[in-house]
Amino acid sequence: MRNPQPYRRYSSSRRVAIGRKNYLFAGSDKGAERIAVAYTLLATCHMNGVNPQAYLTDVIEKLQNGWPQARLDEILPDRWQPGLTR
Repeated sequence: MRNPQPYRRYSSSRRVAIGRKNYLFAGSDKGAERIAVAYTLLATCHMNGVNPQAYLTDVIEKLQNGWPQARLDEILPDRWQPGLTR
């Protein structure tokens, strides 16, 4: 059986390179920072086996409904649980 590690490293570095190219078209430094945050959240979802669309839909709704700032760590992709309430 082939070792999948080299492919994973290539795949991860390729995503970073593509992201770097996309940041050129962000419009501003702040825009690029926001895109980097989004890419980081999506990559973390991917690494933790979380559906990014379900995650973002749930978390954005929670934030709009006043999720407590002191509990933000509970809605990070590695700890997120659908249906968790305030």
